[in-house]
Amino acid sequence: MRRLTIREEQPNDIPAIHALTRAAFAKATHAAGNEQDIVDALRADGDLTLSLVATNMDEAIVGHIAFSPVAISDGTKGWYGAGPVSVMPTRQRTGIGSELAEDGIERLRKIGAKGIVLLGDPGYYDRFGFSCDPDLFLRDAPPEYFQVRALTDEPRPKGEVTYAPGFAAQSKG
Repeated sequence: MRRLTIREEQPNDIPAIHALTRAAFAKATHAAGNEQDIVDALRADGDLTLSLVATNMDEAIVGHIAFSPVAISDGTKGWYGAGPVSVMPTRQRTGIGSELAEDGIERLRKIGAKGIVLLGDPGYYDRFGFSCDPDLFLRDAPPEYFQVRALTDEPRPKGEVTYAPGFAAQSKG
C-alpha cells in the first residue's frame, strides 16, 4: 500500500491547493495570511515553474510546494525561490514537507536549475543543504532566515534577490 505520492499539480488540483495552503498557514505566527494568494498569483503570471502536491492513499492532497524564478541583481539566471510549502495541519511534522522539498530539489536539478533560495527557519532547512550566504540577500528580510542552496559547482551569484511579482499578492480573504 502506498503511503504518499508526490506529483506535479494538475488543473483540477488548484482549489484543493488553495484550501490546503490557507489551512496550513492559518495559525502560523510568521504567516502573512496571503500564502494561498501568492501561489494563485504565481500560477496566473506563468511563474509557477514547479508545483508539486503530495497525496495520500486516497489521493487527497495533503501537501504542496511551489518553486518560482527569482531575479538576482548581478544578472545570474537559473535560480529559483522555494515556497510556500504547505502541509495539512493534521499531518504537519510527519515528513511530508521534507519529502516535497527533497523531490522538488531533485526535479529542479534535473531541469538545469543552478540554485534555490528560500526564506525560512535555518534549523529546519539546513538538513536540505541550505545555509545563509552574506553575498546574497533579500531586502527587508532577516539575513539569518534567507538561505541558499547551490545545485551546481558554478560560483554563487552575489547581490539582491527579487522574488516573482506574485509574492506581492494581497490576501483575497
